[in-house]
Amino acid sequence: MLSTNDVGRIEKATAYDSSGEKVGKVDQIYLDDATGEPSWVTVTTGLFGTSQTFVPLEGASFDGEDLRLAHSKDKVKDAPRIDVDQHLEPQQEDELYRYYGLESSYAGDRDTTLGTTGVATGVATGTTTGTTTGTTGTTGTADVAADVAADRSRTDDASMTVSEERLNVDKESREVGQARLRKYVTTDTETVTVPVKKEQLVVERNPVEGSRSGGTISDGEDVEEVTLREERAVVGKETVDVEEVRVGKETVTEQEQVSEEVRKERVEVEGDTDATLGDDRR
Repeated sequence: MLSTNDVGRIEKATAYDSSGEKVGKVDQIYLDDATGEPSWVTVTTGLFGTSQTFVPLEGASFDGEDLRLAHSKDKVKDAPRIDVDQHLEPQQEDELYRYYGLESSYAGDRDTTLGTTGVATGVATGTTTGTTTGTTGTTGTADVAADVAADRSRTDDASMTVSEERLNVDKESREVGQARLRKYVTTDTETVTVPVKKEQLVVERNPVEGSRSGGTISDGEDVEEVTLREERAVVGKETVDVEEVRVGKETVTEQEQVSEEVRKERVEVEGDTDATLGDDRR
């Protein structure tokens, strides 16, 4: 049985159900006005921990720093929705007792009051005015309730990891062609005009003037030879270098666009309206 000495441990503890499954974080503690003992807690449930559900502390115990409830997670999540206020009215508490199958142990005129850390003793009713050491009544508790509400923390009961595909563009080198230098021989006929000289025989006959004596006429033949010459074109060939051909490579940079389909995961939240409050979308 949990007592006022356990209030500090209960506050902000993580609640687990009877089978050890996580339910959520304890948000608020409600003390019995007559005994000052903790009797109810609200636990954040739902997607992103946006809903608060009342759970009785009857049968609850501590497992290390964790609060082990006496009911299943489904039972807690399906509990009647009651607005979190400074007091849990008798009619509301009666409804919760019936839902959890418990028997109410109080007189009909008692309320259950929102407690704060460090509350240990005190006797109060729903009509108490002012404040008493260690007790939170209807008057003077508004600021405390606001502080507790402002100190709420969210607990993710479910989460998903969203992934997407991204393009990783790399470059590879491949052959696109080859170039070869090949030398071969062709034959052309080339005609060149060359001036050549030749000697020709010219015969001149001139009469001898006067009475010059030619001497005696000898028997036989008198022969004089004249050699004639001419030039002929003589063709020779030589090999000379006329041209040098080189083939090289150069690198040019061009802009090329690549396109590819990528897949992205998206998350849609489905459920009750109050379960989607506080949905932080990026």
